[in-house]
Amino acid sequence: MGIQRNPGAGKVDMLSGSLADKILLFALPLAASSILQQLFNSADVAVVGHFASDPAAATAAVGCNGPVINLIINLFVGVSVGANVVVSAFIGARNAEKVRTAVHTAMTLAAISGIFLLFLGLAIAEPILTAMNTPEAVLPYAVEYLRIYALGMPFIMLYNFGSAILRSVGDTRRPLYCLVISGILNCCLNLFFVIVFHLDVAGVAIATVISNIVSSVMVIVFLIKEKSEIRLDIRKLGVSKSDIGRILGIGLPAGLQSMVFSLSNVIIQSVLNGFGTAAVAGSAVALNFDNFSYFMVSAFTQAAVTFTSQNYGAGNYDRCRKVFRLSLLMAIIFSALLSWIFLLGQGMFTSLFSSDPEVLKYAEIRMRMLLTIYFLVSTYEIGGAALRGIGHSLLPAILTVFGTCVFRLFWAYTICRIYHEFDVLMAVYPISWAITGCAVLIAYFIVRRRAFSTVKVMH
Repeated sequence: MGIQRNPGAGKVDMLSGSLADKILLFALPLAASSILQQLFNSADVAVVGHFASDPAAATAAVGCNGPVINLIINLFVGVSVGANVVVSAFIGARNAEKVRTAVHTAMTLAAISGIFLLFLGLAIAEPILTAMNTPEAVLPYAVEYLRIYALGMPFIMLYNFGSAILRSVGDTRRPLYCLVISGILNCCLNLFFVIVFHLDVAGVAIATVISNIVSSVMVIVFLIKEKSEIRLDIRKLGVSKSDIGRILGIGLPAGLQSMVFSLSNVIIQSVLNGFGTAAVAGSAVALNFDNFSYFMVSAFTQAAVTFTSQNYGAGNYDRCRKVFRLSLLMAIIFSALLSWIFLLGQGMFTSLFSSDPEVLKYAEIRMRMLLTIYFLVSTYEIGGAALRGIGHSLLPAILTVFGTCVFRLFWAYTICRIYHEFDVLMAVYPISWAITGCAVLIAYFIVRRRAFSTVKVMH
């Protein structure tokens, strides 16, 4: 049975018509979802930064867990990208039966990976935070936060895979609704647990787990009630060997790239921890604004991989080229605008998270050094997304690992040992972005020329 071309409400027809407005229609709600999610996560930092019994230590505890959490979950978040690509390609090829089996394989994989990550997070919390040279005053809070956060891992995975399936048909609105509701709940619970019950770091962690449960349940309900071929039937959950092979073939390289990328950030965080509690807290404050800018890039990255995979599956190679050009241009423009807004108002924005002058000093150093040229991230993210959309996931993973991760480790263990300064450590980010961006873009143009000419001959 084929798939109808006419998309339902909230869905985008990626295979015909104009592209610029459809990419915006796809990406902007996704950007809003991620930015809202980050706003609600930032509420954790803001609440403990103003209301905890030891604001600097609590802020540092929440902040230093960011790289660790990303390290734990990014492998499987990358696999969810594989699910998006595989489902999108089957939709582009109008193979409804394959879409259904891929959806149920993806959601089964989400549940299994979430349970695995729950136990992993509980087991490694104290050893990894200790190994990262976490300041002694911060360590107990950081371990407590990570262990509670780990309880929500199954729900984080279900949300990520479920929203990836919704994105495969161009639906970025319903994941946005999930995050609006769960995020408002998170903010309210943060204030309730910290101010009323004085739970400090534990309070914001519990609030985060509850909000993750709510968002995942909402996504699952949307999929169960879906009328199209991506409808989820709990009774049909299971693993198709061919589908899981395709999902892992695309998703594992992306996930390993993100995981190694996060590992390099853990190493950078361990070096950063050596500058003391104020530097860790200041970097945690500034990281919120890095994340806001990244999520703008990430939204167009998701658009690039989804639009490319559908059109590649349908044989629309000229549209694939146009998707790349438009996604890259829009990612650069929107991320630059957002980053520069934060820079112009950095004093006002950082004061939302802390009133400690030493913490704010470090936050503003990081913001000036990273946000000025944050748009460079778009080059390797969009280039890598376009490569994954045409089935080449390993190459951008390898290039990103060497261009960012290996280079950052080299910088941390050589340059930073000679020049032990906070701004020297921060300089590794823009330099690695430029190196990786050049490498991935060159690879994309070479692979695209070969892939499209080969497929044209086959057709």
